[in-house]
Amino acid sequence: MTRKKVMIVEDDDAVLEVLKVMLSKGNCQILVAKNGQEAIDLYRFAKPDLVLMDIELPVMDGITATKEIKKLDPGAKIIGVTAYSRSKGKYLIEAGALDIIDKPFTKKKIFQILEKYTSVC
Repeated sequence: MTRKKVMIVEDDDAVLEVLKVMLSKGNCQILVAKNGQEAIDLYRFAKPDLVLMDIELPVMDGITATKEIKKLDPGAKIIGVTAYSRSKGKYLIEAGALDIIDKPFTKKKIFQILEKYTSVC
């Protein structure tokens, strides 16, 4: 069985580590990008099965990165993970994200969303 690839796009090391620990329990290969431009470059190279995208990122924000990834792959599965869902979440959805997970999040919420959109992990 091929391991599914999940790319976490997050510049906050604490949040990144929490997500990595949560997802490492499953059968996933975890890829990490710290900004929007890294996310695009890594997506092009690795073609992950799922992307967990923060909105507030250095270099390039998550909304712009989502638009660029969707240009590369219209079928890309991108889930927003943000504390800014009320003010900016709709823009991420308009850019092509499937859903938004609010920070702070729970393991249960992460896996509910993952199961809703994909069989990853």
